[in-house]
Amino acid sequence: MNESKVETAARVAQWRIENMVSSSYRRSEPFKMGLWNWHLSVEKSRYVYVRLFPEPSRHSKEQPPIATFMLRLYNVAASRRPLTSLVHDRLLRSSEDYVWAVEIAYHGRFIIDVEFLDLKVASVNGAEPSSIWPNEGIMRNQAIKGTLACLSRMLNDGLHADVTINTANGTVRAHRAILAERSTVFERMLSEDFKCKESSIVNIEDISVEACTTLLNYLYGGIKYEDFREHRIALLRASEKFDIGDLKEACEESLLEDIDSKNVLERLQVAWHYELIQLKKGCLKYLFDFGKIYDVREDLSIFFQRVDRELMIEMFQEVLNASGIA
Repeated sequence: MNESKVETAARVAQWRIENMVSSSYRRSEPFKMGLWNWHLSVEKSRYVYVRLFPEPSRHSKEQPPIATFMLRLYNVAASRRPLTSLVHDRLLRSSEDYVWAVEIAYHGRFIIDVEFLDLKVASVNGAEPSSIWPNEGIMRNQAIKGTLACLSRMLNDGLHADVTINTANGTVRAHRAILAERSTVFERMLSEDFKCKESSIVNIEDISVEACTTLLNYLYGGIKYEDFREHRIALLRASEKFDIGDLKEACEESLLEDIDSKNVLERLQVAWHYELIQLKKGCLKYLFDFGKIYDVREDLSIFFQRVDRELMIEMFQEVLNASGIA
């Protein structure tokens, strides 16, 4: 087993140390979180000193991170609750910028758990630091790339709004050309073989007018991330229904970014229902590899009452793998 390796899932990094004796020092291998490679180090004497710092590089020097984070220290053999640091908001450049000193008497197997609540890029010209989460750039680039051809077609043909979409609680107007260009399902609906070709009316009764407006903003390339984040489950459903692959990928990436103990079971169900492989892996890793299954044990009975049987079998297999039985 490589004791220097740090495992990551979503915004959590976890370092397992099999044998931490007195008067010893360990440093982890670099692990990726956000834009930077990071290290953890631990030194044990009278106190345990835990350090978190970015790997020295030109990138970390020119764009140093401001991290909002908290740490947990577990002793595997002890039955005590983990020791938890305060939430820190620090500019981190070197191993001296953050040191957590913990006075403990026990030794042996340790787990150091780092949860990154936010990561910002420190400005070199005095401007406000900018958060890299949520990763708006990836989502917006996907939207813009997919809609450039649509906007060009709309401009060249001189099209105006010529489609009415009836939602569960309101009506919005759109352009036939963009809908047809961005979705083969819309293209078929607006073809000569369908009645809405003549009436220019599309009925989408399983989406709200707010979510539909957000969907259209994505297709047109003008979406705001706060709207995307608010309606991403409805957008995921729409991406499946109307075969919009890039939107489905954007929803999966966003849902994978902020997994925590409050939403992991819901995210796991979503991943299973929509066949989101990376999101499912992220949820299972968070629950079993990082031991967060104990944080959601009170919700498991309700979860198992409504979950698919095959997913239950897969989760049971993960339990066996984690225990070393399988």
